[in-house]
Amino acid sequence: MSRKPLARYRRIVIKIGSALLVDRSTGLKKAWLDAMCADIAALKQGGVDVLVVSSGAIALGRSVLDLPKGALKLEESQAAAAVGQIALARAWSESLSRDSIVAGQILLTLGDTEERRRYLNARATISQLLKIGAVPIINENDTVATSEIRYGDNDRLAARVATMTGADLLILLSDIDGLYTAPPHLDPNAQFLETIAEITPEIEAMAGGAASELSRGGMRTKIDAGKIATTAGCAMIIASGKTDRPLSAIEGGARSSWFAPSGTPVTARKTWIAGQLQPAGELHVDDGAVAALGAGKSLLPAGVRRIVGLFGRGDTIAVIAPSGREIARGLAGYDAEEARQITGRKSSEIEAILGYPGRAAMVHRDDLVMTGPSNSKSEKQEKDAAHA
Repeated sequence: MSRKPLARYRRIVIKIGSALLVDRSTGLKKAWLDAMCADIAALKQGGVDVLVVSSGAIALGRSVLDLPKGALKLEESQAAAAVGQIALARAWSESLSRDSIVAGQILLTLGDTEERRRYLNARATISQLLKIGAVPIINENDTVATSEIRYGDNDRLAARVATMTGADLLILLSDIDGLYTAPPHLDPNAQFLETIAEITPEIEAMAGGAASELSRGGMRTKIDAGKIATTAGCAMIIASGKTDRPLSAIEGGARSSWFAPSGTPVTARKTWIAGQLQPAGELHVDDGAVAALGAGKSLLPAGVRRIVGLFGRGDTIAVIAPSGREIARGLAGYDAEEARQITGRKSSEIEAILGYPGRAAMVHRDDLVMTGPSNSKSEKQEKDAAHA
């Protein structure tokens, strides 16, 4: 797969480093942010979903609070983050509103993208924001996540957000314009790499340290982010954000490094569902549901006839056809107890039964992969043959 124009991607996650947004002396770089948001608006006008993972809360809060130079104590970092998150969200909201775009703030930790229940909740919120045309502004929840404050991980967090939301491009903007064979500020003979077809051990060895006082990342975390993203079928670009309208600069041919994806986001994620997780339970469905799944639809409660096992929302479950054969695996939209209550019922009845609206699907099509026959007619023929 080769590099293509940004406007041809379906969903793009953009990570922005602290040094791009915050100046130690003057605080927020408002003009730069306005220009960045103009780039985002242009992408959205072309039909591209855009998510932003924005660093800068601690740096901005530190500026607002006028904290002393030097390393901050943990509680000082948390206080700076608490102040900075409000200022950062307001700044993004104001700049995006110039193009009539609504911003939505989401605070995550790495745990929110790793534990399945929290993963599904976070993804559902982000998906809804994108559906209504908003731009999610995502940041680490540095006020409570002490390990993230110590080790700084917005590069990898951005990669996890990209895989969680099925993005097909991740752009890491910082004060580094791409990947070199050695840290360019230390080695004048370092060679720039424009295209990285695969992240090999040799590529990993090229990663250097952080190049900025305000940035908590570095090339090491960017390569780690690349491994997460490309493995899940998401391309990645490392580019400098120092110029105004950095996305336009990338489109105009500005130097940047492009990492090729290893597959497609859907294929990679569904392979993970189908082959790497042991089903925690079973949903036995009717022929109508088998046909619907074969047509690419979600599994609704009305098509489920029986629940087997004890599983939680987000656990992997097997979908069993009337013949007794597994035809699909997916991530459960409900706990087993709730699933039993709504089995065979219409989606419109869920709120009355459970006491809250819930989700329409027992297993959403984005969380489901076919693993066996998906034709209800063939299933019926198998049953008839078995009884012949």
